Amino acid sequence: MGSCLGRSRGSQRYPSSRYPAIGKNQPLRKEHPKWKSDVPLTEGQLRSKRDEFWDTAPAFDGRKEIWDALKAAASAMENGDNTLAQAIIDGANIALPHGTLMDCYDELGAHYQLPVYCLSPPVNLVKDAVSLQSEVVESELPEIASEDSAAKYLRVRVSSEHDVKLKVLNSDTISIAKKRLELQENIATSSQRWFFSGKMLTDKMRIEQCKLEKGYVIQCIVSDLKSAEET
Repeated sequence: MGSCLGRSRGSQRYPSSRYPAIGKNQPLRKEHPKWKSDVPLTEGQLRSKRDEFWDTAPAFDGRKEIWDALKAAASAMENGDNTLAQAIIDGANIALPHGTLMDCYDELGAHYQLPVYCLSPPVNLVKDAVSLQSEVVESELPEIASEDSAAKYLRVRVSSEHDVKLKVLNSDTISIAKKRLELQENIATSSQRWFFSGKMLTDKMRIEQCKLEKGYVIQCIVSDLKSAEET
């Protein structure tokens, strides 16, 4: 969709003579690639495109462990931690002949290309209705009384790192619950994706519809998307 997308999202085998020599390997560039989508993307659409790419990329000729390393490096790079991104690249023995993740090789000579939308958001990124809804201020959130029978605690596991005890109402939508988590843990709602029993919970769903029982865990995957103004 974008005007600067990579020509291929898979990998190809090249003869060993085509594999970049170690002397040609370049350090990862610190600047984020800037690009403009042919059709403006919302944050949700950008997440969907990234998810689709990372879900299907290992099906190509490259090695899964290299794809995993590239995904981790891309995430670290977008979060501004280029030192970590470079360490991941070096640890996986990935060569960058041009200093970019859009064109790289593993030690066996397999060629990998990442589309630009996996490395940075477009300059014309727009906020969708869900993102705007998530900007509700604290005073607009439904208040939870201390002994409200409709209140319950959710166990939310944030990016597999730690569990959070979150108080919500059964009538809360997932969007409102995400806002409560943002206020409690300082995690932007636009960066949260909630999963339960292998399925993503959409923002319009209500807590009572999710059939969450005591002791069940909601997985919250956090992906830091920067606004177009910051790119």
